[in-house]
Amino acid sequence: MSIITNMTTEQKGKLNFILLALALLILGIILPLEKHWSLLFFIPGYIIIGAGTLKQAFLNILHGQVFDESFLMSIATLGAFALGDYAEAMAVMLFYQIGLLFESYAVDKSRKSIAELMDIRPDYANLMRDDEFIKVNPEEVQVGDRIQIKPGEKIPLDGKILEGCSSLDTQSLTGESAPKDCEPGDVVISGCINMTGLLTVEVTKVYSESTVSKILDLVENATNMKSNIESFITKFARYYTPVVVIVAIVLAVAPPLFYPGALYSDWVYRALTFLVISCPCALVISIPLSFFAGVGGASKAGILVKGSNYLEAIARAEIVVFDKTGTLTKGTFEVTGLYPAKSITEKQLLELAAYAENTSNHPISRSLITKYSRQIDSNRLSETNEIPGYGVETQFDGKQLLAGNIKLMKLNNISGYPAAVAGTAVHIALNGEYSGYIIISDQIKPDSAASVSDLKNYGIKKTVMLSGDQDEIAQSIGAQAGVDITYSQLLPEDKVIIIEELLAETSRHGKLIFVGDGVNDAPVLARADVGVAMGGLGADAAIEAADVVIMNDQPSKLIIVIKIAGKTLAIAKQNVFFALTVKFGILILGALGIATMWAAVFADVGVTIIAVLNAMRALQVPK
Repeated sequence: MSIITNMTTEQKGKLNFILLALALLILGIILPLEKHWSLLFFIPGYIIIGAGTLKQAFLNILHGQVFDESFLMSIATLGAFALGDYAEAMAVMLFYQIGLLFESYAVDKSRKSIAELMDIRPDYANLMRDDEFIKVNPEEVQVGDRIQIKPGEKIPLDGKILEGCSSLDTQSLTGESAPKDCEPGDVVISGCINMTGLLTVEVTKVYSESTVSKILDLVENATNMKSNIESFITKFARYYTPVVVIVAIVLAVAPPLFYPGALYSDWVYRALTFLVISCPCALVISIPLSFFAGVGGASKAGILVKGSNYLEAIARAEIVVFDKTGTLTKGTFEVTGLYPAKSITEKQLLELAAYAENTSNHPISRSLITKYSRQIDSNRLSETNEIPGYGVETQFDGKQLLAGNIKLMKLNNISGYPAAVAGTAVHIALNGEYSGYIIISDQIKPDSAASVSDLKNYGIKKTVMLSGDQDEIAQSIGAQAGVDITYSQLLPEDKVIIIEELLAETSRHGKLIFVGDGVNDAPVLARADVGVAMGGLGADAAIEAADVVIMNDQPSKLIIVIKIAGKTLAIAKQNVFFALTVKFGILILGALGIATMWAAVFADVGVTIIAVLNAMRALQVPK
């Protein structure tokens, strides 16, 4: 029932036609009717189930595409009708449509329009006109104009800060959860969210050249660049169909010309039987059903694969590229180091930081308060002032308490702080004296290192990590995860360039997988041979741009879907080999007049059943 519920309206319509045709086929077979009266069931049933295929074959012929699977199914089933084998003709077309429905269901879970779901597109810009700010379409703003960005608003265009200090949420662009402090003179890019202070910005790029516009364009172009994998059935039919048609024509015409006494009626009947036998039911069903079962097996493991063609690509993966934040790491801040000055303890340092950051909604502040995990006595605080781009100043037990970056320490002439630290640091000073610093960082996921190791053991040639974070932090995470190469301080367009370079390193049939979770990952997800999104916490745009979605955000699921893909591809190849071997054997027997039509049907159905049972093995998820 869940499969039917998830079907599109068009697929449900096809299913209804299949069920109706199946009912007519069964009635035509079991009811004790004269053969010509059974046509009352077989002809309507054949039209219901085969009209679309007949129409497609006719249109293809008009366009010069004669030898395809639609043409083969049409002449084979019409030939069966001409021979009086009505049930066979209808059953053949019914099997064909069931196979197409299975394939359609698996493939139609494809990405929707990415641009509609990307939430980084600004709705308006506050443009200065006649000494006041008015809301306008961002496309109306010109280079040199002044715009104002209030706290909570998206930055609509790239520009340079003229007035104001703030913290910017850059996660939608860089994928990094650490806010970026900014002050007059700094460059800001569109798509970021202004978190704290009021900013006045001079526009340096028109909207069409802005970062937001480029990202949207990258996604659309990258999607267009993804090659469409042609189905094996269509490729096979290009050669198989004309061969069997030519052989059937020769079989009908040649023997009576060279063998005295040979009747055209006998050889035409044999030729039509040959065509009926040539109908590749088992082949048509086994390939889409094998991949469909693989998609189903992946779904059981919490992995959504949007099309059967992506399973084939995954099975040929040679390079796996990871985003850092939210993919190999948790994507949330945690206190990872307490470094108090000699005059206080770690516990006292954490207490000072928690009290200082108590009123802030900044992600770093929340992580400090979570780590402290005690009740805050607000009576100990007074005159709290958040300084955008610097930190917080407050009165704690009547003493000045500072918590922020090194710039805040310098502003208040505090000495004793280290010149540089690895990671995001919150420096604390009490009553004019340096108290120490706390390191806040993103934590690697528990299964990341094991996942990378499993990929290498499975045969993946290269693992890569991309990050917009600082080089020291990115290299540290990359080393912990065990990836071969780490790239840092990247913008979305930088990631696309690197993906292009890595794609050039793959072999002729090798594929590249990219795993990410943020909006900024949408262009590279779409550009990679297979884009894998972390779906539990990932952005909608990344999920829609991806070909595969890991619903629980665990990197370890990647090796599972790779194993499923490899198993599925192997099963599909087994079915193809088995179906073709039996098919050609029966074709030879049919041409020699040894195999009767019903014997051929029985053998074909037997092959189909075996192929279906083999395909169902793909539902079993590897441990």
